[in-house]
Amino acid sequence: MIRLLFLFILGSVPALAQEKLLMVGGGKRTTDVMAKFIDRSGGETGEILVITWAGGEPEESYKAFAKDVEGLSKIKVEKAPFAPLTAASKAILLGQLKSAKGIFFTGGDQNRIMDVLQDEELFNAMHSYYKKGVVFGGTSAGTAIMTPIMITGEGDFKVIDGTKVEVKKGLGLLPDVIVDQHFIKRQRQNRLIGLIFKNPEQLGVGIDENTALYIENNSTAEVLGESQVMIFEALKKRNEMKFLILEKGEKYDLQKRKRVK
Repeated sequence: MIRLLFLFILGSVPALAQEKLLMVGGGKRTTDVMAKFIDRSGGETGEILVITWAGGEPEESYKAFAKDVEGLSKIKVEKAPFAPLTAASKAILLGQLKSAKGIFFTGGDQNRIMDVLQDEELFNAMHSYYKKGVVFGGTSAGTAIMTPIMITGEGDFKVIDGTKVEVKKGLGLLPDVIVDQHFIKRQRQNRLIGLIFKNPEQLGVGIDENTALYIENNSTAEVLGESQVMIFEALKKRNEMKFLILEKGEKYDLQKRKRVK
């Protein structure tokens, strides 16, 4: 009887939510990247909310994402209200967030996204749903917002000097990391290396185009897509840094800062 009661108690305890994040470096959203996001969004019975605030043509951004889903899944794909939000459209968005199993930010200008998320209620809601296990994703600008320190795209990138790279507050779902996108294709090493020297407690993550990094519990990261991800870590000695390149299928522990099998 005691053993049965113990098993019942264990079975009645809800499973801990697992934080899930998919960051695409821009370019194509490859089939394996989309399949991962669809699966983590609940598959056929799930629902994805697409947020297009970064782009100048939000309707086209939504349609492009929906097209990427077609042929892979019949999962429901919803369109978030376009920015700027009104009181009425904000209420609609808050309702959509409650039912979404996956939330995806499309590309454009990351500053436009954070302009909307100056609204404290929306900002806190995003964090709340992330902690509850809703998978968040983004591409390009939608990836740039995912860390607390957000690279805006402005600055002098001909030198390795973090003081000359403009940053702002990001959504910050992934702590202790600074992320950059279109990384190898657009040769963005200077600005990320400079920022990591300036913020040595942070880990630098550069994601190339047509490539994504899928992360669970803000720790275990796996490379998806076609190219590579670069990791930068400042060492204790001044102006010394180590970096590594991760290929598709390779995994890395962001908290322990080492490759994993």
